Amino acid sequence: MVLFDLETTGLNIVSDRIVEISYLKISPNGKEERGCQRINPEMPISEEAISVHHITNNDVKDMPTFKQYAKEFVRIITGCDIGGFNSNKFDIPLLAEECERVGVEFDFSRCKFVDVQVIFHKMEKRDLTAAYKFYCHKDLEGAHAAAADIEATYEVLKAQLDMYNGVEYNDHGQISKPIVNDIDALSNFSSHNKNADFAGQLIYNENGEVTFNFGKYKGKPVIETFKKDPGYYSWILNSAFPLYTKRVLTRIKLENLK
Repeated sequence: MVLFDLETTGLNIVSDRIVEISYLKISPNGKEERGCQRINPEMPISEEAISVHHITNNDVKDMPTFKQYAKEFVRIITGCDIGGFNSNKFDIPLLAEECERVGVEFDFSRCKFVDVQVIFHKMEKRDLTAAYKFYCHKDLEGAHAAAADIEATYEVLKAQLDMYNGVEYNDHGQISKPIVNDIDALSNFSSHNKNADFAGQLIYNENGEVTFNFGKYKGKPVIETFKKDPGYYSWILNSAFPLYTKRVLTRIKLENLK
């Protein structure tokens, strides 16, 4: 098995590129082989990504491109099963995309995939009852009754504020500056994306533009997409998308016509 992790220019599987590949190869006899290779992505690394992995454009400017390294990495993983943390949703799809892009063939269908994050989420309860037990050290009586749930939620929030008092995490889960009862920090940290609608179908990119978070135009600005493909707006209006999402798109379209 090869466990591997990618650092990238961003989080878009289609448009972003690899800047670092680290792997641990475990043979059936227990032998372990490790490796780490920086990659020149041939495109700028986003400031958001740099703040997470701290790999700068200057760090990779003299490194090999993925096209130059791809055959070596394919050699390493050939005949192996593949695993990682959140690898099924991100690392493996992005690696497959990069291989396709540079014309290096690897038959992923011959591999078994092991995602450690999925095992974690399936085996360890992540519901309110588990949170109440962890933070408040009590068993939740009457779970799934609305009144009991909301009381427990408030107790969990107060316990979280006590436990993490003096610590602020930014959007990437990194500790930054101390806070106490800061609603902006709590809101940012408890959101996965900066949503432009409630369903998360539309999100703001780093330039503050509303972009699609689904479908063939995922990661593309809404305004740019409507100009390129005017029929996409009509398709969304006539499809099973949330009404609020449609309202946001309609507002954007009308504002762009002014």
